[in-house]
Amino acid sequence: MRYRAMFFVGLAVGFVLGTRAGRERYEQMKTLARRATDNPAVQQAAGAAAAQATGLAKTATNKVADTVQQRKPAFADTAIRKASERFPGWRDKRAGTGAEPGAGTGAQPGPGADGVPPVPAPDGPAEV
Repeated sequence: MRYRAMFFVGLAVGFVLGTRAGRERYEQMKTLARRATDNPAVQQAAGAAAAQATGLAKTATNKVADTVQQRKPAFADTAIRKASERFPGWRDKRAGTGAEPGAGTGAQPGPGADGVPPVPAPDGPAEV
């Protein structure tokens, strides 16, 4: 709460000082900012920073994609195991555990047999 109060006090002080400075000071600051952005050295530095940021973003994207690809099988196995634990009637196609849809009723397993479509295995599409 103390930081929030300090923020609002600083905001109020800045507002009061800003309104006292008036339009003339605002125009002066705007002119200085425009001169700085038009300076070739500043433009060159901004271009270099943008190029470096683009390169870092591409590197980070590649690293994240590689990590996801490496961890995806373990994540899928964990999801299947936890789903089997939480939903006892859920069919784990890899281990063959759980109740089979339509078992003992003569109904064919597949979409609509128990009202729920089969969940695809992590390695490929669902068996129908």
